[in-house]
Formats: sequence, structure tokens, C-alpha cells
Amino acid sequence: MSTYPPPGPGGVGRRIEEAVELIEMELRHAITYVNDAVVPQVRRESINAMRSLSDTLRNLADRIEQRDRPPQQPGDKDQGPGSPPRGPQS
Repeated sequence: MSTYPPPGPGGVGRRIEEAVELIEMELRHAITYVNDAVVPQVRRESINAMRSLSDTLRNLADRIEQRDRPPQQPGDKDQGPGSPPRGPQS
């Protein structure tokens, strides 16, 4: 393959340098885009996902806690979850 006009002395080296400069410029633009647009969006979405996961885990913990809690006796209406169990008094 030949090019017209043929590259003069140092022509190929100059073209390679121009190509490298263009690649470096495009790389700088890509880095700027990632830092200015992609990173903030990923952070926002990650925060929302962690909050959603936190709510889901809290609901799961509540369900497990309620399942493992013994059923309340009919006479124990005033006994809350933080109250000590009422049994025979000595």
C-alpha cells in the first residue's frame, strides 16, 4: 500500500505523533466525562440501592423477630415487648 503523496523524511513519525496526540486528547475527554457524569450518577444510584436494601433487611428482621416471639396470652394485654415476662409471684 502506498500513499500519495509519499511521506517525506520524518513524515511517518509526524503522523504517528499526531495520532498519539489525538488519542491522548480523546482519553482526557473520556476521563473528564467519567468524572463529571458517570461517577456522580453511580454514587446516587448506589446510595438509593443501599437505602432500599436497608429497608428490606429491616423488614426481614422484623418478620423474623415476630415469628420467633411466643404468642401473647389473652391476659397479657398490658405486657409489651420490653416488659419482663409475668409469671407466678413468689
